[in-house]
Formats: sequence, structure tokens, C-alpha cells
Amino acid sequence: MSGINKRRALPSAVDVVVVGAGFAGLSAAQRLMSMGRSVLVLEGRDRVGGRSLTGEVAGIPVDFGATWVAKRHTAIRDLARRMGCTITAQYKDGRNVLWKEGRRHTYKGTIPVLSPIALVDMIRMQSALNRLVATIDVDAPWVSPQAEKLDSISFAEWLDLKRAHRATRSLMVIVSKVQWGCLPGDVSLLHVLRYIKAAGGIDHMLDVENGQQEERIVETTQEIAKRIAAKLGDRLHLNRPVQRIAQNGHGVRVSTASGEIRADYAIVTVPPAMRAEIEFEPALPQQAEGMTKTWRMGELSKAFVAYDRPFWRADGLSGEALTDTGAVFITFDVSPSPSGPGILMTFCDPRAFDGFGPQERRSRVIEKVIDLFGPLAANPIDYVDHCWGQEPFSPGGPNPAVGPFATTSFGRA
Repeated sequence: MSGINKRRALPSAVDVVVVGAGFAGLSAAQRLMSMGRSVLVLEGRDRVGGRSLTGEVAGIPVDFGATWVAKRHTAIRDLARRMGCTITAQYKDGRNVLWKEGRRHTYKGTIPVLSPIALVDMIRMQSALNRLVATIDVDAPWVSPQAEKLDSISFAEWLDLKRAHRATRSLMVIVSKVQWGCLPGDVSLLHVLRYIKAAGGIDHMLDVENGQQEERIVETTQEIAKRIAAKLGDRLHLNRPVQRIAQNGHGVRVSTASGEIRADYAIVTVPPAMRAEIEFEPALPQQAEGMTKTWRMGELSKAFVAYDRPFWRADGLSGEALTDTGAVFITFDVSPSPSGPGILMTFCDPRAFDGFGPQERRSRVIEKVIDLFGPLAANPIDYVDHCWGQEPFSPGGPNPAVGPFATTSFGRA
């Protein structure tokens, strides 16, 4: 964002102040501008994009944060097109790898099934989930049939009640880590069901082909945000955390450490948990205050390992892998071409990753990649990682890990 002067003076008054320069804030500002309104966007950190962030490994831009787009993600696809960004398919050819209980297996398809018993149980549990998902009101899950009952237990407790097979449980642990950045015991069953329905179903949520992981942005997801920001120009101010928002019959006053702005309206796009950092006058309604305390973000980190070529493809492997031990729990091939470099994107469990220094984190990732893809994985040409739990203003990710009772108690906010 070198084109944005971070030290210029704030205007004294605008029509609308937008708090936060993630995709919601940037899109709101762009739409208001198209309507002829004067807008000011205030972002607390030194960049735009929220939970999208571009890194680099072996000279290739990679997504530290938000990565994939599906066919049904029409809004972001249209936005990418309008910003001149291109979409490419997620590599999926070949067999996937599973590391389970100290042994390596390969499999085809989305879900690894190692025995007839595991297959029967997986079908049984998926059917049970689908029956419940069909009852959920996506826009108002708290009014769904049995909402209070479904919200009173965690996803893990439901798996216990259904006596899920250990293979099913292992897969659901990985699903929970990837989707909500938490273990199944930390997220409400009602929230899980609502999320699955919003995502288009459990199959769509997990699949690469015709699923949620089908495609990604060549230039990286954050590049879309950067290009919107460039169009906003001096309407965007970085390094300006909002401290206070006061509202009366004449509009709002938005205060930062470097000044106060008067506006007719303020749009606050930061995650619920981060709203606790802003003083509101009058105070937010009780339900909105409750959301700031209960709708916490999950925790997830990423690492990328680069090689001179995607050597696993010669062995008939897709680069997609699941594992039940260590810092890494899922991998994908995000290599730019068959000729190289070969790049594996790994999702990392913060509990076994974030608390260590850069060298130890690197060792833990490469050790697991060797288990999954063999001795050639021991010689990377580059490595980079990002611990989202250490990010200011948007710690954690990728999505809220909403625990039991939170949706029925505070979801209306």
C-alpha cells in the first residue's frame, strides 16, 4: 500500500465512516462511492485485506489467508473479474495421502475410507448430518426446529451421542480445524449445521472438484483488496485504529488517536470479538455486547514448502494429504506449473506450531511432509509460514468458532 500516505490529516466530516479495510469494508466503501457519497475508510493496521494476506515462497506469491473460490461464490468471482484478477483450478489429479496412527495410506476421492466398517459409519453419520442440516434456517438459525437443543451441545458431544466410529471422528477433527479453527468440542452443533448449509452441503464443503476448494486467485486473494484500495485513494487511511464511536440524533463522531471525524453514519465491519476494543456511546445493545464475548475467532496457521518441481506428481499423487499427528494436518499442491517450483500449502495446528521459533516450526512442517511424500521432501528450496494468532486486529481465523448457546443467545445481533 505504498501509494497511500499514512500520515496525511483526516477530514473533519464525511457522509459515512467505514471501520475496517477487509472485503466487507472495502466493498461497502466502493458501493457508497458509486452512489456519490463521501466516504472515509479507517484501518487499524498497515495493510488492507483482513484475513487475506499475500506471502511469497520461491518467488511465487501465495495466500497466507483466504485462498479458494467455488463456482457458487459469485460475488467474489465477479469482484475478482472487475479488479482484473484471474482464477485458476486447484490441482487435484492423482491419489491423496493419509497418515493415520503412524501409517501411510493413499486413496482416491474426498473422504479416506480404510475399511468397510468405516465406510458404513461415514455414510451413516453424513446422512444424519444432512437430515439435521435440512431443518436449519440459514438466515435465522435460532428459529430452526430444535434450535435450543442443537445449540446446547458441541459437535463433539453429538458425535459421542451418535457413537461415531473413530475413523469418522478423525475426519471430523480435521474438518473442524480447517473450517472453524477449533476442535469439535469447541463449536456448537447448531453453528456447524448452519455453516454446512450456508456452504452448500457437506460434500461441497469438502470437495475440490465441483466443491469449495475448486479454484483460487492466481494473483492471490489479497490482490483483489489491494486493487479496490487503489481506487479508493485518499479515502483510505491505514494505521488508524478507531477508539470510540459516539452517536446522537445528529449523526456519529468517530475518534482515533489522531483526530475525530463527524459523519451521518458509521459502518463497523470488524469481527464481533474486535468490537470490544472500541468504546461505543451509547453502549451497544446487550445482545451485541454478548456477541463480542462469545463469537470468538478460531485458530489456524499456514506454512508453504517449496521444491524445484512438484515431485509428488511423478508418483501419481495430488499433493493433498491428511494427517492425524504433528503440527500439519492437511496439505494441498499450489504449484504454479508442472515444471516448478513445486509448492505445498500446509495447514498447521497452532497448539503444536505457533509457540515455537521459526526454525522449529520449519522443522516440524518438513518432518511431517517427509512422512507424507517421502525422502525427496527433505530438501526444500524455500519455506515460509504465517501464524494468524499473532496478527493484530484479526487474530485467529479462518471463521468464528461459535460455542454452545452463543447462537440462540446472541445470534439475533
